[in-house]
Amino acid sequence: MTDTKDPLVIFTPSGKRGRFPAGTPVLTAARQLGVDLDSVCGGRGICSKCQITPSFGDFPKHGVTVSEDALSEWNKVEQRYDDKRGLKPGRRLGCQATVQGDIVIDVPPESQVHRQVVRKAASARVVEMDPATRLFYIEVQEPDMHEPTGDLERVAQALQAQWHIEGVTADFSVLRDLQKTLRKGDWKITVALFKADDNPPRITAAWPGLHEGGLYGLAIDLGSTTVAAHLTNLETGEVVGSSGIMNPQIRFGEDLMSRVSYVMMNPGGEVEMTRAVREALDTLAMELAREAEIAPSSILECVFVCNPVMHHLLLGIDPVELGQAPFALATSESLSLSAADLDLSSLPASAQVYVLPCIAGHVGADAAAVALSEEPGKSDDLALIVDVGTNAEILLGDSTRVLACSSPTGPAFEGAQISSGQRAAPGAIEAIRIDPVTKEPRFRVIGCDKWSDEDGFWAETAQTGITGICGSGIIEAVAEMRIAGLLDAKGLIGSAEQTGTARSVPEGRTHAYLIHDGSADDGPRITVTQGDIRAIQLAKSALYAGARLLMDERDVDKVDRVVLAGAFGAHISPLHAMVLGMIPDVPLDKVTSAGNAAGTGARIALCNVEARREIERVVREITKVETAIEPKFQEHFVNANAIPHATDPFPELAQITSLPDVNFNTGGGESEGGGRRRRRRG
Repeated sequence: MTDTKDPLVIFTPSGKRGRFPAGTPVLTAARQLGVDLDSVCGGRGICSKCQITPSFGDFPKHGVTVSEDALSEWNKVEQRYDDKRGLKPGRRLGCQATVQGDIVIDVPPESQVHRQVVRKAASARVVEMDPATRLFYIEVQEPDMHEPTGDLERVAQALQAQWHIEGVTADFSVLRDLQKTLRKGDWKITVALFKADDNPPRITAAWPGLHEGGLYGLAIDLGSTTVAAHLTNLETGEVVGSSGIMNPQIRFGEDLMSRVSYVMMNPGGEVEMTRAVREALDTLAMELAREAEIAPSSILECVFVCNPVMHHLLLGIDPVELGQAPFALATSESLSLSAADLDLSSLPASAQVYVLPCIAGHVGADAAAVALSEEPGKSDDLALIVDVGTNAEILLGDSTRVLACSSPTGPAFEGAQISSGQRAAPGAIEAIRIDPVTKEPRFRVIGCDKWSDEDGFWAETAQTGITGICGSGIIEAVAEMRIAGLLDAKGLIGSAEQTGTARSVPEGRTHAYLIHDGSADDGPRITVTQGDIRAIQLAKSALYAGARLLMDERDVDKVDRVVLAGAFGAHISPLHAMVLGMIPDVPLDKVTSAGNAAGTGARIALCNVEARREIERVVREITKVETAIEPKFQEHFVNANAIPHATDPFPELAQITSLPDVNFNTGGGESEGGGRRRRRRG
């Protein structure tokens, strides 16, 4: 692995990469890099646990062009398995496929040993039920030769006579089976009627007799990194199942602009990405239906919220215009479609799809959903609502005016681009505390409630080991390092001599902080490196700069309260977020979590027709601020690089904790690190 001419192997979503001699099995490369790729049979091609998906084409983000012959040819072992059990199109067995050239390889969730915990659970919320789809049981008159009317017409007559519903039409897919349904039910049937606008009510499903299988809808938050869905009973509003998967488009680029770039460099790339996400949605819908023990045919509505790039790729629209000024959307209006329009084969073709409106070219339907859920326009005080993700959506407002922008934070907050980073999964460090005197760390991992210095911790984590550090963990680690004096305001890590701890270990011309030494039994060596600090600084600076732009627009220097939204926002410690300088200075009790507010907004729109009209009205009244063209964004960004900030005072934070006045910029490696930060931004 020392010859730089050896093929470069890049794994997604982990981002781990390395060079390997031609002929190296993909499974071997994954194991040597510590990539989470499962195998039970020891590479004999029997268990199929090591399935991978290679990607071909130009990847400017990774600096590689992947040719079609970058992996060895399909072999007899793979063919035998495909004949017996079937492999999804494009899949290979990692133990059989060997590296022949530079290659980008996606490890799908089902091939990962530690499957991701997508933290987008449905938050408790009271929603007034007024769904667009309702069930009606009717008794239909049998056909009569003396009164020659069609079955559909007599169904419409029954609805008018028994329910006072007039002007009913039927989806074509329902019409095809209507005669069989009527006769099977002995002229007694249950129909699902959809009405959400001024169009006539439409039959979207019909069952013989009294249908007791329920009526369901899906509220889907289609994010850049994760896709979360809430299966909701449309009669009661109860969430009967929530689940999430990683967005398979990650293999085309971890951030939105990388995906737009992929489309620019690879004609037809948008078709690939649309197909990938729709297949993932089908998988998610089927899994939820199976877990809830309901028939997929009972899922008759679907509401989507997503950022503009995901919006276009879901719809099959080329997103290239969103990658360049003036960032024009194909449409910013809400959309009403059918499952058939989106080729969602897991749902009935007649299932109705509603996509919330987008606010602007970089502020999407997910931000609109947050506005629907959190209602900043009805707030008496000035609220800053931040939906933290790969692309942060930020709302600032009160009852007088609401502003919105998005800020390109990147995937560092979610554990990507971090040396020991990983997605949230069992074994990942999610919380950490560092003793300011001894500089010793203690931590908590996903899957265990104990801290690492408590009795029983190591026994309870023996099965998973300590596998890495996730987004909330890296934020706490960096903030704790600042509190403990291991990190100065500029983001430089001190040496062992400067900090007084052997945990400050040299790494090239810089230093790293050792959290967990690692062993064969309990996982890899875990450190926070100078590069990790820079990645977090870039992400938090973009977030804070976006918030400051909105505050400038309102001509204020402080806000009354901060709401952290998003699955990730629910797991951020307000204190550590403020020490880091992610959010403006406010009293800690004024920092709250809204959970997955975008998902909550989607559920509100799913369960209440009037809420759809409401958000369509609200979106038109929101003032959009475009960070990409605002001249002050760069100034705010640079000032926000300091931890917590170079110029903005943090008086509320100062009342809670004092940050050591240390400076490790003594030349050499640290100074080099500072220069690198400026060059990366410029």
